[in-house]
Amino acid sequence: MPARTTQSAASERIASTLNGWGMLILNIALLLGGFYLFASTAADGGPMRVIGGSTTLIALIMLGGYFTLQPNQARVLILFGAYKGTVRSSGFHWANPFYSRSRGVNPQKNAASNEGDQRNRPGHRRGGGGLGLQWLSTKLSLRAHNFSSDAIKVNDKRGNPVEIAAVVVWRVENTAQAVFDVEDYTSYVEIQSESAIRSIASRYAYDQGEEHEITLRGGADEVALALKEELQVRLLKAGVIVEEARLTHLAYAPEIAPVMLRRQQAEAIIAARKIIVQNAVSMVHMALDELDQKNVVKLDDERKAAMVSNLLVVLCGNSDASPVINTGTLYT
Repeated sequence: MPARTTQSAASERIASTLNGWGMLILNIALLLGGFYLFASTAADGGPMRVIGGSTTLIALIMLGGYFTLQPNQARVLILFGAYKGTVRSSGFHWANPFYSRSRGVNPQKNAASNEGDQRNRPGHRRGGGGLGLQWLSTKLSLRAHNFSSDAIKVNDKRGNPVEIAAVVVWRVENTAQAVFDVEDYTSYVEIQSESAIRSIASRYAYDQGEEHEITLRGGADEVALALKEELQVRLLKAGVIVEEARLTHLAYAPEIAPVMLRRQQAEAIIAARKIIVQNAVSMVHMALDELDQKNVVKLDDERKAAMVSNLLVVLCGNSDASPVINTGTLYT
């Protein structure tokens, strides 16, 4: 059985170019000189006319070698399918005019355009005529990009359907990998980001986990860090660096949201009751200790139990208690 071969990642290398302004002056001089030489020897003919025509043709071809780069922008130089390097410095440049201006066609956008043409134009063949093609430029932006995903439905760790969305801040680090190791790095980032969001959401519970367990709702920073690490592993193939990743939307799916809301309300009521009972017991204990220490009244166990019961009713009740005044003795 033949061994599988793995393709190594493309390695970026910096290419050098000529100053565009200097080459522009030279280009204009060659163009004017060649045209003058060709025109002045038009009547006589001979080799000078050939030299003048050749110089003019070369000058015209050289006009295709100029390009500009803005700050945080790069261009990948491709000569007849061979990678020659990357230009990262901003300014006005001149390079080989035969370097490609595009690096291929976006197959996904092209397929969508062709399907639209088929629906709108009867008899139109898929891919025919070259209409709707989206050519991918050899210029790449090195600036930070934002990708905000749509709210997607996924099951959390406990199987509850939740809606989740995130924003990812990324930038291109290795231009060679972005161009040659993936088909379209922008589409690759979007698809892999949604896949990573689904993977992260399935690892954590929404808001009710075991003791000290990280949840999507309670551990926002930990979940964001895990999402960033997951994305970095996935996008490293495209030469992309993830600057930040954070959840922007988190909610239960509509079909279970009312049930989960009632559960949350019940949990809140139970938590509040627990605090009330704990504080009420402390207050009753404090009252009994104060009565004993200051010798205000001596109570037997039965009267202490009655007092504890009355105080707990007053302190833990939902409504104000209506006191009953005893005008007799303590034991009547």
